[in-house]
Amino acid sequence: MKESEIERFFVKECKKKGWLALKFVSPSMSGLPDRIVFTSGGQVSFVELKAKGKQARPLQTAVHRMLHRFGFCVYVIDSKTAAKECLEIISKKAGDTK
Repeated sequence: MKESEIERFFVKECKKKGWLALKFVSPSMSGLPDRIVFTSGGQVSFVELKAKGKQARPLQTAVHRMLHRFGFCVYVIDSKTAAKECLEIISKKAGDTK
């Protein structure tokens, strides 16, 4: 499955929950995750989307570690199944019942 298909699915599911899943681009820093997710419970998470079986590049992994050190959750998703699992985890952390 293509990364773009997984990303569309993930964003659509976030919208159903009333969350924002914004495309995250920073001209001053490479390796940032693809999406920043703001939930109704005030939680902020970062999501890296990949094609099926693909993994984060070393620079991306280093940035993910940095975000973890700041206390943020970073998820790497490479399938619709992984997207659903991620959505469940974020929902629980946000106290969301949708």
